[in-house]
Amino acid sequence: MLSDLRTLARVLTDGLAPTTASESVVLSERPHAKLVRYGSAEQLQAARDSRQVPVLLVPPLAVPAHCYDLAPDAQPGNSVVEFLLSTGTIPYVVDFGDVSYADRRLGFEDYFDTFVPRAVAEVIDDFRSAPDAVDLMGWSLGGTLSLMTAGAHRDLPIRSVITVGTPLDYKKVEPYPLVRTLLSPTQGRPVTYLLRAMGGIPSIAVQIAYRATAWDRELRKPKYILDNLKDTEALIRMQVIDRFQNSMPGYPGKVSEQMLVNLVLRDEIARGTLHFDGIDVDLTAITAPIFMVGSHRDAIVSHAAAEHGLDLFTESVHTEFHTVETSHLGLLTGAVAEEQTWPAIAAFRDKIGA
Repeated sequence: MLSDLRTLARVLTDGLAPTTASESVVLSERPHAKLVRYGSAEQLQAARDSRQVPVLLVPPLAVPAHCYDLAPDAQPGNSVVEFLLSTGTIPYVVDFGDVSYADRRLGFEDYFDTFVPRAVAEVIDDFRSAPDAVDLMGWSLGGTLSLMTAGAHRDLPIRSVITVGTPLDYKKVEPYPLVRTLLSPTQGRPVTYLLRAMGGIPSIAVQIAYRATAWDRELRKPKYILDNLKDTEALIRMQVIDRFQNSMPGYPGKVSEQMLVNLVLRDEIARGTLHFDGIDVDLTAITAPIFMVGSHRDAIVSHAAAEHGLDLFTESVHTEFHTVETSHLGLLTGAVAEEQTWPAIAAFRDKIGA
């Protein structure tokens, strides 16, 4: 009984799961574009010697960059970074950081036309080993930014694009069809005016919305804690996820408007060509190999929306889609990801490297 009370106290005070991160070094630090390289000096040299293509991890907007490295020492299966390092690959991440009202003018074009391309060049310069290319990997909207970058800059040395739970047809994601029906007559102007006035979507709103997608988990949490007081591994996993959810930043104002107008109302991503302030992004012209993962159990991105890429990327030399039945976050990290998503990604990278 006493040990159970101690466990409960550590859960309630957020002290059960260790707070850890993989070994890393900051290579450059610019506003909304900090570049971090993971791994030890020995791992870096081994990857250079074996000519392993590095991976640039692109986080979703309104999600902290450590989504790819969730408490690696807490338990196996949390860290994509540790998985990549175990395969001899050096992962890098471009960290977009927090946003505030002062960042309200940031649009998608800032990310795919400046932040990510510059990070690609810096990775190539830092890695200093043939074949002078990178694989872009993005979860959720991180996959969207990766594809936008590849579509807008076909001269960049991008060997492949890997997307995990990335929406590619918003007509197939609830409740966006209803949103489109209601707002199309005005092109969403009442909402865009509100977003502009707010300077975007604040972090607290993002955190509430994300938790709402798994409202049943939140309602069952007290009982789950009491039922698992002797299963510290389950409680550690719960605490790691809670910390992640509590650290979500917001969306910049311009990006919020573009998500509504370009992605939802105009259906541009599903059609393959996006238009941002005079910059046209043609996703259908991407020739690099593309790997996609989706789930029927994903409450945020439907399986059909993720699978739409098979019809979209007609010029790609190789497209591959894998179904992994788990939650949105579970596609990226956790036991199911460790057993299914990660090995499939490794197999794809081996295949295109042959």
